[in-house]
Amino acid sequence: MTNLPPPTTAPAGWYPDALGDGQRYFDGRVWAPPQPFLEESEEHPSLPIWAALGALIVLMVSLVVGKLVLAAVVEYEWPLIVYIGISVLLSYGPSVAWGVYVRRRWGSGQLASLGWKFRWSDLGWGPLTWLAAIVAQSVLAAVVLIFDIPLSSNIEGTGDFDTDRAYLIATLVAAVIAAPIVEELVFRGLVMRGFLSRMGPVPAIALQGVLFGVAHVDPARGVGNVGLVLVLSAVGITFGAAAYFTHRLGASVIAHAIFNAVVFTIVLTGVFDDVEPDFGRRMDSVVAEHAVVDQAHIAEPGSQQHDRG
Repeated sequence: MTNLPPPTTAPAGWYPDALGDGQRYFDGRVWAPPQPFLEESEEHPSLPIWAALGALIVLMVSLVVGKLVLAAVVEYEWPLIVYIGISVLLSYGPSVAWGVYVRRRWGSGQLASLGWKFRWSDLGWGPLTWLAAIVAQSVLAAVVLIFDIPLSSNIEGTGDFDTDRAYLIATLVAAVIAAPIVEELVFRGLVMRGFLSRMGPVPAIALQGVLFGVAHVDPARGVGNVGLVLVLSAVGITFGAAAYFTHRLGASVIAHAIFNAVVFTIVLTGVFDDVEPDFGRRMDSVVAEHAVVDQAHIAEPGSQQHDRG
């Protein structure tokens, strides 16, 4: 009986992958393709904690400065659209500038380092994120109503149809375009990614959401800020979760824009004006997320101007 020749290849089995860090199966003749389920999941991008802290400081300072400047110039009775422009510039300009600095300092000049990426799938994820935010907001709104927690709206005055048309258009642009872009860049881009460098995803997402709610506090609203912060924190946490799981801001920006557009439309059209007064007032507050940062400060010059006019 003739002996078989010795094998010329390695026996079938798992071997170190020469093209990767894991293992790859060899069946004795050819290498099997890499198995996706064996690959490690992509690590979520993060930024230094200073990027987050700087973004929060810049935002807080810009809000205070914006309020002081508006209070100083209100006596000049300029057109309302001028006050809108001043508020948007002072509220958002410094945060955009900080984002540019962070991109160059820690992000190698890439917008993607801040999460600024969009995909066609975000057109689907955005509305889904909005629906999730509505559910989260409804849960917190129910808690606020059941326990009679003080709640005030931060877009009072925008439903006045006697207001200048230019004011309404400018406010709508700020609500649906400026606010979603800048606030998502700040909270879900800079702040959350900065927190992720020092803590796990759950506390990072929760903390940035709470800070998102706190950023809308206005001493003029008094105790009504309590309910407002709770409701907006739920929205911020939902947006943060979407940005974390998609690794980009596309879905949360779209959801934010839808949220503001719906809220602005509800308040502008006065949907709850014909219901029982106290219930209508409470519902207006519940659905009123925000048109722009410190919207109440923008409304102040207009209301005073009309009172004097």
